[in-house]
Parts: sequence; structure tokens; C-alpha cells
Amino acid sequence: MTRLAGKVAFISGGGTGIGRATAERFAREGARVAIAEVNPALGEEAAAAARASAKDGGDAVFIPCDVRKADSVRAALDETVKRFGKLTILHNNAGGSTPQDGPVTTAPDEEFWRVMTLDVYGTFLCSKYGIPHIARAGGGAVINMSSTLAVIGVPGRDCYTAAKGAIAAMTRSMAVEFAKDRIRVNAIAPSVTLSDRVRRLMEGSKDIEKLATQHLFGLGLPSHIADTAAFLASDDAAITTGQVLVVDSGASIA
Repeated sequence: MTRLAGKVAFISGGGTGIGRATAERFAREGARVAIAEVNPALGEEAAAAARASAKDGGDAVFIPCDVRKADSVRAALDETVKRFGKLTILHNNAGGSTPQDGPVTTAPDEEFWRVMTLDVYGTFLCSKYGIPHIARAGGGAVINMSSTLAVIGVPGRDCYTAAKGAIAAMTRSMAVEFAKDRIRVNAIAPSVTLSDRVRRLMEGSKDIEKLATQHLFGLGLPSHIADTAAFLASDDAAITTGQVLVVDSGASIA
């Protein structure tokens, strides 16, 4: 039997990159997946791809969601439970940096609040309204997205590092808080991962290009992060909680 058969997952930002790869992997592992995405075209396309990958009862649907808005998040999670009967996996994936980031002395205030609202507040809102559903289902897994930039020093990304550091801290406190509900909370910390967005970002950033050369086994792909997410979502990770798993091809130690 596939590892996630019978489980129901909600993936924010599931229309592209790591989120889409994870949706396909979860469906292939037998999960029913709600792809929460602000862009309907991307959401529908990702849901179709995940359905094509599905095995052992796996399925996928697109549900519109803007993780920056409480009403949208609440409605999307309620719709997930309405369609699939429960929620057992929450993957807080929505987020990302932009070329507008920079040192704390020069980065635009607008970029700081953009990334804090999308990455941190989005993770907060999805957890706020998703965790009670998981608790009612008898437990499950929350998977947040941090970054190696939360654990190593890289210049020129002070908005993004602030957000991803906050998510790492939230992961640990949430793990302790919700263990009583049999909910495991972990985070994945990738380095440069070759999604379409990161490919575009690398074109204009010498700092990220330099970081990419430090990867011991080459640059990561969205599928590598999806592999880690599938482990954390499964019963194979039954006693793994409160961890920020660095999945970076050795870049943080090179």
C-alpha cells in the first residue's frame, strides 16, 4: 500500500514549483489533495497533473485560496473537509522571495511586509484554521517551509531571512503545543531549488548564483523537496516533530 493512502492533504501555493511537485507526490502516495492556489489557471493545471499521478485512491482538486486573507483560508479549509471528509496533512508551502529583497538598510519596506504577510502570516492563518481540523481527525502532520537562509548567513536577503527564521521558530513552538493532539509539526529548509520562480530569480542575483556553486550534489529540484514532504506526512515520521530539516545538497556545510 502507498504511504499516504487514506490521508487528506491541504497544500498552500500548490500551483507551481515545490507545491505542485508535492501535490503530485502525495497523490501518487494515495492521498487526496486540496491544491490551494490564488491563481485559478495554475491551480487547475496542477490538480489535473496530480490526478494523473494518483494511485490507491489518490485524488486532487483545486480550491481557490489567498493565504493572506483569513476568510479565504477558512473557506478553503472548510471546503477541503467538505469534499474529502477530514484533514490530516497541512503543507504550508505558499511563499517566496523576490529580487526586490536586500540588506536591512536598503530593502524596501513594501518587500518586508510582502514576504512577512505571504510567508509568515500565511503560515499562521493556515495553521490557525487547519490544525483544529487535523485534531478532530485524530492527528496528523503539519509541514512548514523554512529555508537554509534561516540557519546560515547570506547577504542581501534580509526580508526573506526574517520570514523564514520566524517560520522555523513557529515550527518548534507549534510542535510542543499540539503534540497533545497527536499532531507533528516540522519544517523543510531547502536551499536553491530549481523551480521556475527560482530560475528567474537566479538570473538577476549574484549572491544566489554564488550559493548555487556550493551544492555538493548539484542543485535541488522540487521533486527532492516533495520526497521529504512525503516522508514527514507519512507514518514513517511517527516520532519526528519540531525539526527543521535542511535539504540543501550540502550547501550549508560546504
